[in-house]
Amino acid sequence: MSALSGNKENDSELESRMTALGLREADIEEKFVRSSGHGGQNVNKNSTCVMLLHGPTGLQVKCQTTRQQGMNRFLARHLLLNKIEAQRKSMAAARRALREKVRRQKRGRSRRAKERILADKRKQSDKKATRRRVTMD
Repeated sequence: MSALSGNKENDSELESRMTALGLREADIEEKFVRSSGHGGQNVNKNSTCVMLLHGPTGLQVKCQTTRQQGMNRFLARHLLLNKIEAQRKSMAAARRALREKVRRQKRGRSRRAKERILADKRKQSDKKATRRRVTMD
């Protein structure tokens, strides 16, 4: 990766985050487009807005925070890494929640809970028994 932000510390931090997440620079498709909004002639003439598309996940990020393309490249990568981390954390949390749900479902009821359920069933049965048709024998 070339010097994106101009600051070697930021670039090395970005590279270490990418390797920790298992991302490769080859998986990221980068496009430069014209920005919109404030910025005057610089916005109209130069393509300072950076769009990144991460192929394997399909996540897309667009950054036009600054008027400098290099800084926008760095910020876009930073945003993309944040998005990928958030996606992975949410997937892990969903898996954990599903595991907990299954564990709760499989867990047996306590003796008191079973007794309470049976008592409620008996009470309901007695209530329904009083509603039956009376027969004269």
